[in-house]
Amino acid sequence: MVRDYNNRHALEQKLRSTPAPAAADHLMVGHWRAIATVLARAGREDAVQQAIASEPDLSLRFSGPGEWLVVSEAEAPSGLVRRLEALCDGQAYVVNQSDGRVLLRIFGPNVRTMLAKGIGLDLHPAVFALGGSANVLCGHIQVNLARTEEDAFELVVPRSFAESLFDELMRMGREFDLTAAFAD
Repeated sequence: MVRDYNNRHALEQKLRSTPAPAAADHLMVGHWRAIATVLARAGREDAVQQAIASEPDLSLRFSGPGEWLVVSEAEAPSGLVRRLEALCDGQAYVVNQSDGRVLLRIFGPNVRTMLAKGIGLDLHPAVFALGGSANVLCGHIQVNLARTEEDAFELVVPRSFAESLFDELMRMGREFDLTAAFAD
């Protein structure tokens, strides 16, 4: 039997109803973001980090010693990989993660209170600085959390855990009337 599988977003079932207007606290799901893992060769960590950080349209997220997630909203996944390979000039391994990861952006005046319900990390602005990122557990799910604006955070999660994380975030934001929709 031949089956035709359509490429669908991991949260399509959750967000297929007509979107409501965004509330003050909102969860925005990125449709298709280019995401890559960059793993620097031993001794080349600083050079790789500086090369990628020099590109203002790429968002560099710490993932581990000598390892980063790179997010681009402008590049196609294959273009991002080629660009990163050229930037790193053989000093790092680059792996496309775009189909295997989902990016969620949560923002609003109550975002820290919401996230504190499931994340055991101090999110105070003096501690978790703008542009900072870390691998954390949100409930039982491993995510890469980045602070992108004053009251905005992005979570990058493996695709297979996206629905569980979405449900968890919606529960955490219930008391604040958290809304959710796909990004434009």
